[in-house]
Amino acid sequence: MGYRGIKAAVGPAMEMLYQPWIRGEENIPAEGPAILASNHLAVIDSFFLPLLMDREVAFIGKSDYFTGKGIKGWAVKNFMTAVGTIPVDRSGGKASMAALQAGIDRLRSGELFGIYPEGTRSPDGRLYRGKTGVARVALATGAPVIPVAMIGSNLAQPIGQVVPSTRHRVGIVIGEPLDFSRYQGLENDRFVLRSITDEIMYALMSLSGQEYVDLYAADVKKAMDAEKKTAAEVVDEMLEELAAKRPAAAPVEAPGGRPAPDVEVPEPPAEPDEAEDDEGTEASEDDAAENTPRPDDDD
Repeated sequence: MGYRGIKAAVGPAMEMLYQPWIRGEENIPAEGPAILASNHLAVIDSFFLPLLMDREVAFIGKSDYFTGKGIKGWAVKNFMTAVGTIPVDRSGGKASMAALQAGIDRLRSGELFGIYPEGTRSPDGRLYRGKTGVARVALATGAPVIPVAMIGSNLAQPIGQVVPSTRHRVGIVIGEPLDFSRYQGLENDRFVLRSITDEIMYALMSLSGQEYVDLYAADVKKAMDAEKKTAAEVVDEMLEELAAKRPAAAPVEAPGGRPAPDVEVPEPPAEPDEAEDDEGTEASEDDAAENTPRPDDDD
């Protein structure tokens, strides 16, 4: 069963059960190549986004999704294969570049390619430092980068939970395309790659309302496993170590050392019945105000 078949079979059920919401979908072009750069909060990010979009998009996903055992492993493997997920070996080097090259080939064919710049799921719901692979792909293809913020998927599916809860609605906020054509020909300049990546991450921070941590999520997870500590404890320790090495450096509040944007986590749209109730309440209040005698009405 291919992408269209999976979407037709699974999409309606997921929409009915989880009531996901999407905002800004008009920012995705109807045709032509584009890179969807998304924050990454839960495994279900790779399920909801492809199923809620009109166009087919292939995301990079860790190779572990294709090697799981048992019924769960079989189901995940088949779903990821059906929606075109590109497996990536996160050991780095040539293994990781192979996945990026697959994305580049897809973009050159005029299709959509999705990538999680953080490289792995956030360990605590915060936004972490982006890796420069997304910038390399953007410069290699000239495709626009569209920031995509997943909202609340970590609440619906906390780390370790297999089946997502229906108590938390998952949202998607899609930002306006980012054009990096001004950097064409500078794909080997690491400062340019970092600048592009930070601009993308800043856009994601502005869309998602997440707090930013200027560390790689993979490094935090590795330390969590080694030291058996929480993400908050590990992050505090790592940032203290960095501050000790660079005492004159100002704390980083947002990607690229910019001031943090004054934004909040987006809320889902009101349910139709709630909106009607609000309108009814406002109408009743207006009617009551009109029918309330004023001091000069009795004169």
